[in-house]
Amino acid sequence: SCPFFLQPMPQMNKKCGIALLYNQDTNNSCDVCLKLTRDTLTIQKLDVVCTSASEFPVNHRTVALRRQTAGGLGLSIKGGAEHKVPVVISKIFKDQVADQTGKLFVGDAVFSPLLQVHLLRTAGEEVTMTVRYLQEVPSFLKLPLGSPGLDHSCVSSPLFDSGLHLNGNGNNTAQCSPLPSADEAKYEKRWLDAVCLPLLMARVSRSKAGSDKLRSNCFEVVALDEADNNILQFCTAAESTDWLQAISANINALTQENMTIVNKGSSSDDQIVHMGWVRADPESSTTRLTSAAFKFLALRGPCFYIFRRPPITAADWTQAETTYQLYEVLFKVHKLCVAEDSWLQARLYLGLEHSHEQQNEPLCFSILVGHGQSHSFSVELATDLAIWEKCFQKAVFLEVQRVRSKSYLCSSQGSVLSFTIDFGSGFTLSEGTFTTVLWRYKFSQLKGSSDDGKTRVKLFFKNTETQQIEMKELEFANLTAVLHCIHSFIAAKVASMDPLLMGTRGFPGIP
Repeated sequence: SCPFFLQPMPQMNKKCGIALLYNQDTNNSCDVCLKLTRDTLTIQKLDVVCTSASEFPVNHRTVALRRQTAGGLGLSIKGGAEHKVPVVISKIFKDQVADQTGKLFVGDAVFSPLLQVHLLRTAGEEVTMTVRYLQEVPSFLKLPLGSPGLDHSCVSSPLFDSGLHLNGNGNNTAQCSPLPSADEAKYEKRWLDAVCLPLLMARVSRSKAGSDKLRSNCFEVVALDEADNNILQFCTAAESTDWLQAISANINALTQENMTIVNKGSSSDDQIVHMGWVRADPESSTTRLTSAAFKFLALRGPCFYIFRRPPITAADWTQAETTYQLYEVLFKVHKLCVAEDSWLQARLYLGLEHSHEQQNEPLCFSILVGHGQSHSFSVELATDLAIWEKCFQKAVFLEVQRVRSKSYLCSSQGSVLSFTIDFGSGFTLSEGTFTTVLWRYKFSQLKGSSDDGKTRVKLFFKNTETQQIEMKELEFANLTAVLHCIHSFIAAKVASMDPLLMGTRGFPGIP
């Protein structure tokens, strides 16, 4: 290993905040509290619980209200059977009948599918209703997250207060029923754990299913088991990016820990340099992989792996969709997707976190492989793109250092020859079993090349004695792989001779 690749272990984040959890099936959402720890993301939902030990907790409550001359029932409601949605309490007036029961809360749904709103208004002096807290309120009954006047310090987003007011003349001075006695059941709203997502090998994505468009101010978190799709929505792009970065950082740190464990039990030439989730772009790829939108990539030992799921056991590493020799592939950033200004370009290469302004386009890169084929992928954060690029450089460098040389069969003027790329000596063309050397050039003597995009390439070398350019034409069965191998060896040679790269400053963002 080389000193310029060393980097401290990523730092874990702890975080807590409020968001919306979106349900794709119902098109509704509910308020949730997010708690991020080093290895889990816990999603909590609001519910009404009984705090009295004497009563067995149930998910519904029956409440009797006596209508008052001043104040009525002391609440407002929305919805009803005539609208084919639940009747939901949208407002409770302070110190009036509903409030004094201690059993009713904004967001409670009346537990009767046939209830019509006007029946509550025309009911007698005493109204008995069974309610349960509705965690997922139909979207049109709720204020959208981030709306003016929405108090995000509250535990729940308020409902639109445009429904039926069952509070008489609105006078807050009501002749209320006595307060509940000490032995009566008491209720309160609490955040309860609903989903606990382990972050090891989890993934986050702003991409919409079946589309290359990115979600606005929201993203999806999916655990390794892919049991649930948890789409989280936030008030602003800054808040969404902040959470996306925090969750991604913890996922990356756990992945790094897992890599360290695996590497301790692996040989020096089978070390994992980097691995993680990416989104595949089949339209920009020329290879045929399965239709799964997300792929798990790994740089390990001599190979670049593409998986459908993360490899957990040793046997899983043999189940990759495809593998490639590292020195025969080329990593290429889609420059139009990286940045249009030098400021973001510089931050990418410095490995710094990008600003809170979300990218409108995916951050993409391609892996160019043999026979002119390629795979295209995208990541969520600029730091992820920078790390993948630098880790590819590291993995290729280590593999070239390990193999030292690579030979390919080729033909020239009707003869079958051997073309060797050697880390120490450069390029050699030989006959037979390498006994007869036809020519040899150093890496520094290669001044250019041209090819037909199929099998033939012309290499232009500078003769150090005559100072003349000499052209050598060769033909290969897999020309692209040979050209990539030449690129890998020259890049590794340059890296090994660069004092800046060999210094302690190194490549940022590399584990």
